[in-house]
Amino acid sequence: MALARTYSVALMGLDGSVVEVEADISSNLPAIVLIGLPDAALAEARDRVRAAAANSGCPLTGRKLTINLSPAALPKHGSGFDLAIALASLAAAGDVSAQSVESVVHLGELGLDGRLRPMAGILPSVLAAARAGRNKIMVPAGNAHEAALVPDITVIPVAGLRDAAIWHGGQFDPIPVEPLLVAESPNETSTDYDLAEVIGNDDAVSALQIAAAGGHHMFLLGPPGAGKTMLAERLPSVLPDLDETAALEATSIRSLSGQPIGSHLVVRPPLEAPHHTATAAAIIGGGSGRIRPGAAVRASHGVLFLDEAPEFASAVLDVLRQPLESGRISIHRANGVAHFPGRFQLVMAANPCPCGQYGTSDNECTCTPSARRRYLGRLSGPLMDRIDIRLTLRRVTATQLRMADGEQRLTSEAARARVVDARAAARERLRGTPWMTNGQVSGSWLRAPARRIGHRAITGLDRALERGTITMRGYDRTLRLAWTIADIDGADRPSAEHVGTALYLRKGMIP
Repeated sequence: MALARTYSVALMGLDGSVVEVEADISSNLPAIVLIGLPDAALAEARDRVRAAAANSGCPLTGRKLTINLSPAALPKHGSGFDLAIALASLAAAGDVSAQSVESVVHLGELGLDGRLRPMAGILPSVLAAARAGRNKIMVPAGNAHEAALVPDITVIPVAGLRDAAIWHGGQFDPIPVEPLLVAESPNETSTDYDLAEVIGNDDAVSALQIAAAGGHHMFLLGPPGAGKTMLAERLPSVLPDLDETAALEATSIRSLSGQPIGSHLVVRPPLEAPHHTATAAAIIGGGSGRIRPGAAVRASHGVLFLDEAPEFASAVLDVLRQPLESGRISIHRANGVAHFPGRFQLVMAANPCPCGQYGTSDNECTCTPSARRRYLGRLSGPLMDRIDIRLTLRRVTATQLRMADGEQRLTSEAARARVVDARAAARERLRGTPWMTNGQVSGSWLRAPARRIGHRAITGLDRALERGTITMRGYDRTLRLAWTIADIDGADRPSAEHVGTALYLRKGMIP
C-alpha cells in the first residue's frame, strides 16, 4: 500500500494542534493534490516540495500524489508543513522508513535548494507537540536552540531535506550543506534604564514601586519634559524576573512574532511602546490569514506604554478594556478563534491639553477650556475607570536639579528588592487562589469577612462611593491598591493611612 503518514503542528493564536499529514500514491496522471483546508502559503507547498526534493537528490514519485492534512476542518496556515509533506511523500514511495517518519513530528519550511529555513513559532509548536504526548521533533538547524527550550523533548536538527531523509533510513549519500541560521540576538532588551536617573518626582517614584508590586495600571499626566516617558521606561526595571511559566509564555510570544530567540528563556519583563498611529489590529493582533499577536500580546508579563494616549483613536484604546479585566485576548474570525495571553501593565501618558502647557508656570496655555476637555475626553470613562494610579507630574526646576547633585537616589535594583518582598507577601496571602498579584484579585474576595478592613480605615472610601466620585469598580480597585501599599510597608492589613494613600493615587492627583 503506497500510503504513509507523519505529523506536524497547526497554530491558532498561541495554541497548537497536532496535524496528521497523510501521503497516498495512486496510478493516475502525475500531480500533487493538497487537501485539508490549506491557506495560500500552504497550497504553494506543492511546488516548493517538488523542487526541493528534486534538488536534494531524492525526487518525489512521478505518479499522482495526494496529501491530506487531518483534521480537515482545522484551518492550517503557513509553510511550516513542507518538511512533513516531503517526508510523508518519500515514505509512501518507500524511499525512507515509514515507521520512522510516523514516530516524529516535523516542522520546517523548505527552500527550492532543499535546505530548511528557520521559521517563526517553533517554540509554541514544539510546546503543543509535547502537550499532545509527542517527544520527537525534527526542526530546521536554525531553530534547534529554540526548540531545545522545551524540557523532555528530543530535538532532531537538520539542515536540509536530504539530511532528514538519511536520518529516516533513506539510502542517500551524505552531501554537506550550509545550514540556514537566524541572526544571534540577546534575550533581554538592551537598555540601561535605572530609576536612580529620575530627579525629583518622589511621589511618582513611590507610585512606580506600588504599581510594580501590585501589577496596577498607571496614567501619567503632565507637560512635555515632565518625565512621563522616563518613568514609564523604567517600570520594567523595577519588575521582578519572570517565573518559569511566564518566561516560557513570553518567549513563545516572541517566537510567534518572528523575533529572534536566544539560547535561554526571556526572564525580564518586556516593554512595548506602539506609536499613536497604531490600529486596533496592531495593538491586540489580527490578520486575514494567520492571526498575528499585537503589541498588547507582546507586552504580556510586562508593560504596554501608550505615549500621547489621547492621540490614539478612541476605538483603538477601547479594545484594551476587555483584556485589562480578563488578562486574555481573543480574536474571532469566521474560521476560528485565536487566544493570546493579555496580562500586562498598562501605562498611559498624556499632556494636560493640546498645546501641553496648561498648568505650567513658565509658559502660557493657548487652549480653550472646551479644547482641554475634548482632548482628555478622548480617554473614555470606562477605560480610565480601569486605571488604578493617576499621577500629575511637574517639570523639574533648576533648584531641584542642583539639590540632586551628589545625593543618593533609589536604584532600580533596590526598588526591585522591595517589590519582590511585597509580591512575596501578596503570594502568601493569595495562596490557593488563581491570582498572583493584588491587581488581579476580585473585589468580592477582598470584601469577604476574613479580609474586610476595619470600618474606620475605609470611612473615606465609603464616603467617596456614596457621593459618586468613584464607581464600585473604583472602590474595589482602591482596596487592591491599599493592600499593595500595606505589603510594601510590611503591614498585615491596610490602615486608614494606606487606604487614604490609595484613594489619593486613585483620584486625587488629576486636576
